[in-house]
Amino acid sequence: MTTVVRADGICLPGGARGRNGDEPRRPGPGWVAVDGDRIAGAGTGDAPAGATDLGPLVLAPAYVDLQVNGLGTVDLASADPAGVADLARELGRRGIGAFCPTLTSRSVAEYGPWLDRIAQARRAAAAPGDGPAAALLGAHLEGPFLGAAPGAHDPAALRTADVPWLEGLLDAHAGEVAVVTLAPEADPDQRATRALTARGVTVALGHSRAAFESVAPYVGAGATVVTHLFNGMGPLHHRAPGLAGAALVDDRLVPTVIADGVHVHPAVLSIVLAAKPRVALVSDTVATPAAPGAPRAVDGAARLPDGTLAGATVTLDRAVATLYGLGVPLRRAVAMASEVPADLVGAPDRGRLAEGARADVVAVDPEDARVRAVWLGGRADGR
Repeated sequence: MTTVVRADGICLPGGARGRNGDEPRRPGPGWVAVDGDRIAGAGTGDAPAGATDLGPLVLAPAYVDLQVNGLGTVDLASADPAGVADLARELGRRGIGAFCPTLTSRSVAEYGPWLDRIAQARRAAAAPGDGPAAALLGAHLEGPFLGAAPGAHDPAALRTADVPWLEGLLDAHAGEVAVVTLAPEADPDQRATRALTARGVTVALGHSRAAFESVAPYVGAGATVVTHLFNGMGPLHHRAPGLAGAALVDDRLVPTVIADGVHVHPAVLSIVLAAKPRVALVSDTVATPAAPGAPRAVDGAARLPDGTLAGATVTLDRAVATLYGLGVPLRRAVAMASEVPADLVGAPDRGRLAEGARADVVAVDPEDARVRAVWLGGRADGR
């Protein structure tokens, strides 16, 4: 049976633009029809007969997060399938329709068993559960092939790219890895970048102090993303722009940003959005358990006991609201959290309101961009 909802606003792919080419602050009215777990149709203007009217809310695709290390007390590095399921349900309640479980740098012996656990958790999450939950996409391996800007990563775990080990890991866990973040200085001949690209894995550059001039060969070898722009990389200097500068001027690269109000200053976010038409939001959330040595939640971010930023505590729904509060049009803020990241990992049926796409839909408040209702796979969250 087809269900139709309409609202006073809708964020469709491409969106409507004003006479000067600018996006309107709030998109116009529209509707979405859902049949099972798929979108049967979406459009602007008058809705088909029998539509449920959501009034002043705005319909948007559920969000896609490419970098989730944990949340609350659930650390994905060690969580069992039940813990992963708890995290997925919590993300789902916040409007995140899919995410990449992320593992930071550690001993190479730990990667295979971790991918096995994540695969088990994905299979368990696919079974009917207690309500809508975010789907697990392929994993994001943030390291261990990182460079001279480790941030909160354990420097002892960092290493130069071991291509035979990497190829063996990917072959043994086919389809389980979606993104790998590496540093150019850890892959000096681009062999790892090429091996990953050949297997359909998205290559992101990050945790690096690479010179601006050294980045282009990695883009030529297949790198398409820069991980959490400005964080975990050398500074943007007017005579030495580095990886951050390459991310801003190379049209082949899409930077991801953490918009929690801590990792990147609002003025710098404005510069990024003016320079790049395509930017993806990531949360980079981490677990903050009450344990000695664990990251602590401090003013919206997570910090190690020595004050080092270790990640975020703000999920993508809050990041979209932060951008909207800075004056970013709602359709663009939504696209940065949905359409753009979905495209980066080759998931064209996610992150958009279009016929045939997954019926992952949120309704947001046009006053503050907060999520007010969620449907994942066509199932309402019951709020």
